[in-house]
Amino acid sequence: MLAPCLLRRAILTVPLVFVVALLVSEPVRADQEAGTAIPAESRPCVDCHAFEFMQRALQDLKKTAYNLDTRTETLLLQVEKRNLCDCVAANLLN
Repeated sequence: MLAPCLLRRAILTVPLVFVVALLVSEPVRADQEAGTAIPAESRPCVDCHAFEFMQRALQDLKKTAYNLDTRTETLLLQVEKRNLCDCVAANLLN
């Protein structure tokens, strides 16, 4: 007879404890991130990262353009040298 009364009290008490715990606890705001929050002053901005990335990309493009220009110039000099050698050899044979 005592057991059904205790069971009924437990069934009513457990949900009541959960409701009180939810009401007492502080709700989590949507703007809070999980983990440690880093203040905005100490975080580098996204624009700064984008600017640094674009600067590096521009430097890489400049190096590539310089290398291509140098390679093209070298190839043109080799072609001119061959043409001169062919011309000199043809003149010697005549």
